[in-house]
Amino acid sequence: MTSLTLVGNTPSAAITDNQAFSALLVDIKKRARSGEFDRLGYIAQDVIDAFKTLGVYRALVPRRFGGDQCSPGEFCAMVEEISRADGSAGWVASFGMSPVYLASLPLDTIRQVYANGPDVVFAGGIFPPQPAEAVPGGFKVNGRWKYSSGCMGASLVGVGIAPKNGDKLDLPRLAVMPQSKVRIEQTWDTVGLLGTGSHDLVVEDVVVSEEWTFVRGGAANLDEPFFRYPSLSFATQVLSVVGLGVARAALDELRDMAAGRISVTGAPAVADRPLAQVEIAKAEAALRAARAFFFESIEDAWQTVLRGDSLSVEKTNLLRLSSTHATRVAAEVARTAQMLSGMTGVYNSSPLARCVNDAQVVTQHAFMGDITYQNAGAVFFGKQPLPGYL
Repeated sequence: MTSLTLVGNTPSAAITDNQAFSALLVDIKKRARSGEFDRLGYIAQDVIDAFKTLGVYRALVPRRFGGDQCSPGEFCAMVEEISRADGSAGWVASFGMSPVYLASLPLDTIRQVYANGPDVVFAGGIFPPQPAEAVPGGFKVNGRWKYSSGCMGASLVGVGIAPKNGDKLDLPRLAVMPQSKVRIEQTWDTVGLLGTGSHDLVVEDVVVSEEWTFVRGGAANLDEPFFRYPSLSFATQVLSVVGLGVARAALDELRDMAAGRISVTGAPAVADRPLAQVEIAKAEAALRAARAFFFESIEDAWQTVLRGDSLSVEKTNLLRLSSTHATRVAAEVARTAQMLSGMTGVYNSSPLARCVNDAQVVTQHAFMGDITYQNAGAVFFGKQPLPGYL
């Protein structure tokens, strides 16, 4: 894969210009594939394998381990394109951001992670942290963890533990182990993003060496510029950009069906209705504005990191605010497209119904809750946000 570049103010990753990548997205976008992902409850293995081949999972891996070491904006642009083809596929691809987590492992362990190449598929089940008994050399892990997106196709998984220290619990850690050590219970049954495979992980009496654990939120043991970018903000961005891709797909679908569709009531085609023209123009402007705010905030922060400067609270705040704003606008845009489609958009077979459901589920993630606005407003007024926001 060639190096990744920026074109104007819009992030553009070379992977998105790859003909094989484009062909994969065409395949993913087929309604048959989307239905397949929904029925399976996860993204099919052939798609995960294609992601690996094309570089989705090595995009953020440092070059010293054979990765492509792309920027945050370039990675988000890639996830956006995949999400435009299928929201669930984009969501699963977003966990190619795993180097953010794995960088907190000891350096020798990181080398082992990438010993056989950079295309490592990782999935996590972080909450709730489960008490773990200390044993010689490590921890005995037991428990159940929810929302492990992409776990069916992962080779490594991480689960949240709280090491026992007498009657107390130490700082939460993430314990990393082969996927074969866990049992996956397919509990993900939702109104949208059905194919993300965000199932439960169950672990029973697995001993994990201490060097395969790390304190959650701990400092990275890698020194590439990417690991100085705010990790919590990035974990939010790779998910919120899924909404932007899904909303664009909704507008694409409405445009494609509007001109030729004649209402059963004899009304003009959607594309000929003045109100539809007004509303779709507003939706287009809203989506483009939210996207511009999102990528502008990323690029501003990234350039600050590259200069070696500390990232201000205000700039980090804009990363979080632009992410929540993007998800809310995306959900509204998808809903607008569905409403303009009339009854066509209410059928489960309609891509518009799928877009609405997928975009709405993105807004439900804890990272994009209403509390973001409260925290962002506090920072605006020079006040302290709540702990864990930045």
